Amino acid sequence: MPAVHCYAPDKRPSPGPALPWTRKAMHTPTRKGRDSLMPKEETAATHAFWLAGRPVVGGDTFDVISPWDGRLVGRAGVPTDTQVEEAVAAAYGVRDEFAATPAHVRAAALDHVSRRLAERTEEIGRLISAENGKPMKWARGEVGRAVSVFRFAAEEARRFNGGEAQRLDTDLGGQGRLALTRRFPKGVVLGIAPFNFPLNLCAHKIAPAIAAGVPIILKPAPATPLSGLLIGELLAEAEAELPAGAWSILPVSNDRMPALVQDPRLPVISFTGSEKVGYAIMDSVPRKHCTLELGGNGAAVVLADWASDEDLDRAANRIATFSNYQGGQSCISVQRVIADASVYDRLLPRVVAAVEAQVTGDPGDDATDVGPLVSEDAAKRVEAWVREAVDAGAALLTGGKRDGASYAPTVLTGVPADVTLSCEEVFGPVLAVQKADGEAAAFAAVNDSKYGLQAGVFTHDLQAAFRAHRALEVGGVVIGDVPSYRADQMPYGGAKQSGVGREGVKFAMDDYTYERVMVLTGLTL
Repeated sequence: MPAVHCYAPDKRPSPGPALPWTRKAMHTPTRKGRDSLMPKEETAATHAFWLAGRPVVGGDTFDVISPWDGRLVGRAGVPTDTQVEEAVAAAYGVRDEFAATPAHVRAAALDHVSRRLAERTEEIGRLISAENGKPMKWARGEVGRAVSVFRFAAEEARRFNGGEAQRLDTDLGGQGRLALTRRFPKGVVLGIAPFNFPLNLCAHKIAPAIAAGVPIILKPAPATPLSGLLIGELLAEAEAELPAGAWSILPVSNDRMPALVQDPRLPVISFTGSEKVGYAIMDSVPRKHCTLELGGNGAAVVLADWASDEDLDRAANRIATFSNYQGGQSCISVQRVIADASVYDRLLPRVVAAVEAQVTGDPGDDATDVGPLVSEDAAKRVEAWVREAVDAGAALLTGGKRDGASYAPTVLTGVPADVTLSCEEVFGPVLAVQKADGEAAAFAAVNDSKYGLQAGVFTHDLQAAFRAHRALEVGGVVIGDVPSYRADQMPYGGAKQSGVGREGVKFAMDDYTYERVMVLTGLTL
């Protein structure tokens, strides 16, 4: 029988007119070693949402529950329809004023947030860990990245919109003319952030908008709103006040989002999340500008020259770490390893051993490498996908066990090309290892996917690195490492069904704005 492949480049899901907002605002958590637990009755702070820069406690709240132990982390205020309308109207009304705000005002507010995040790293890391289930070592790292995002944004705010001058007298008809090109906002941004990086991906929406003088309404994920709401607290305490309406942070439930997506006063949508929802959004508003970061199934390629024991140990350790960090809930986590046949047999046992060495358990423990997934439902989905692959003939080398919301770090080989695990983003701590006969076959295996976010290539060969850069249909190629590296100032985004547009502070600012040319006439140049 011919091989069945997942990648159909001319096909894309055809969502109906309704947007498939599927992630629930609340979920039933579990604790390792116990059955499902309903949240305990506890006293917890109610966190205000931010309406046009001011804190508001809504009439309704929803509980934020730890996926690790079922405890109540906090409650988030929920805006009414009237309050959402007030936020949209304020953002729309302040567009011109905010765009004209002096650069030093915007930069000072961003600098303040960066500084305060750094000062409160441990506290904020524990908040991320509590609401998300992320181990503390990774939660602290997320805070550090958000510190950098706001610092980069402050720097870009000071550089932004200086303009580019161009002589037009290179043609006879342009004598005495000079073109000055500057960037201006496309309009209010609706930023929609996911649960897996509840602080830093909110930062990647709101910091570039403030830097460019673009009003933004930010919707954090319902499962993890508290880290995003904390950004509002830090912005509000900055001495350099931004115009009222420049930013709002609204924990709106997913079922209320279609109306916001359709609102003509919000012409720019920046979404990070699932492919299904992202394309449904874009298809529902064809005249809006959409930036979509939709994930992938990241591949790490190990070429024949990466062959010493030291090389293979490094590759195995990096692969094991970054197939399981964040519980595998990262769009650039390692999901596939494609190893040259000449190194496959020596690499595979190293990968299995390194995966088995990952410490699983309480995310609040500094020794923990892998915590729970965001919910028990998420872990059950991963469990079902692995079971499907094994039933279809894949070999399970380690892992494959679920305990509540936790799923054991897992390695498989011989995964058939047509099972869900091969075709979709697993978003869990699961790794599939396969053999390739040479560089060309390895690169073809990477490309045999509907996704194309990032890929890693372990090689010392500079020519092979450039061949990979040319051949791999992805938004980023990382040489000598896994695909999971992201610098927050670089352009970040995907090809194929991994999305459209780019994040990274400067690149998001470009995405939120457009070029406007002014031609000066009658000059002596």
